[in-house]
Amino acid sequence: MAESFLSTSTTISIPNIHIPFPLTYHKNGDAIAAASDHWFENGCRNFTEDKRHRLRGLKAGQLTAYCYHGTDDHRLRVVCDFMNFLFHLDDISDDLKTTETVALSDVVMNAFASPHSYRRILPDGRKLHEEEPEASKLARDYWSRCIRDAGPGVQARYCQSMAEFFAAVKSEATSRESDTLPDIETYMVLRRSNSGCQPCFDLLEYALGIDLPDFVVNDPILQILTQCANDFIALSNVSPRHLLLRRRAFPGDAYNIVVIIMKTYDLDLQGAIDHVGEMCRETLERYSTHKAKLQSWGPQVDEGVTGYVQGLEDWIAGSLHWSFMTERYFGQQQDMVRRDGLVEVLTPIRVRANAA
Repeated sequence: MAESFLSTSTTISIPNIHIPFPLTYHKNGDAIAAASDHWFENGCRNFTEDKRHRLRGLKAGQLTAYCYHGTDDHRLRVVCDFMNFLFHLDDISDDLKTTETVALSDVVMNAFASPHSYRRILPDGRKLHEEEPEASKLARDYWSRCIRDAGPGVQARYCQSMAEFFAAVKSEATSRESDTLPDIETYMVLRRSNSGCQPCFDLLEYALGIDLPDFVVNDPILQILTQCANDFIALSNVSPRHLLLRRRAFPGDAYNIVVIIMKTYDLDLQGAIDHVGEMCRETLERYSTHKAKLQSWGPQVDEGVTGYVQGLEDWIAGSLHWSFMTERYFGQQQDMVRRDGLVEVLTPIRVRANAA
């Protein structure tokens, strides 16, 4: 029996999630975002007009301006550059094989370890490309500017978070190759790393000009708040991301919590999207409950913690707002989708036919 896919159009309602945190934008956000886009274009060879259009439609700099609105222009620019780079990593890693993700990780992590000059031989003796890859050049560029002001704790945490990001990307690539689907809990653990949120949270400290002590960063309550913010961003992003994949093609969208929920609870697409919305609401409630339990470490440390927690909330509000502002998910229909809460997607229908 031969098997093929046809498609039918389905209208999906996107959950309406109330965010209890204000939305604020950096006063120079647009100009800095434009400068960052220009930096990324210049750093990539053969940057086609289509890629240029997608970069500007992405609006990574505007997302950054919402999430780090209180920082100065210099630090905002550094974080903007990182955000453009992170989305680039996310895009190119989606289709990489396991060995390719390892090679990409080696290049980028090497740039963090040697930010001022390209190091072709790794500490374990393995050799990298003779000519420095673009990913290395871009990473060294923004990281060399970041470490001028970032504290040692911030630098260490950021590098560790990026290492965990690549480890999770590798794990996802391995699952794709073996055609295995994790359960919900396993997926969420992995998603906390491969979403890229954690290094963004590490840079909240950089943006604030603080370096929180390890015993504060590792406080169980603060860890829960960070995890809740990470989970909410990953979950609220996953619905438009899944719908984007459905709009583009299928069945290449299997590694997604929407698919996992559909299979786990025997739900249709709308039911799974609704379930994700409920998970988002529960995550916000958990965040609010544990925020009230934060202890005090004295006025000086408390000021930094307050700024960090505010940054988490800026990320929650800013990322959801951005998901309906960017052209990444809904193209130029994002305003209509935001207004109506509806999106038309393709649903695959499996067709079996007798072999000739």
